[in-house]
Amino acid sequence: MKTIKTLIIILTLAVFFTGTAAWAASQTTCPVMGGQINKEFYSDYEGKRVYFCCPACIPEFKKDPAKYVKKLEDQGIVLEKTPAVEKKREAAVPAVK
Repeated sequence: MKTIKTLIIILTLAVFFTGTAAWAASQTTCPVMGGQINKEFYSDYEGKRVYFCCPACIPEFKKDPAKYVKKLEDQGIVLEKTPAVEKKREAAVPAVK
């Protein structure tokens, strides 16, 4: 019985610490029209990069970007960080010599 309790605790902690990252998916469909994304067409919003199927979807996205980001994230999609955010983060951390 003690072994079973220990196993349950270990499994619970493993799920807690891994969170949903193990099940997260990258973006493959356009949030506006639902087509296959083309990485040439994108827009950055609050440090996140959102891809589209065609350039016509970008103005529609910009009317309410929070709506489309939420739609993707509710589907378990993890959006890429914008390159500028990554560079700023690296610049903020001093190099160790």
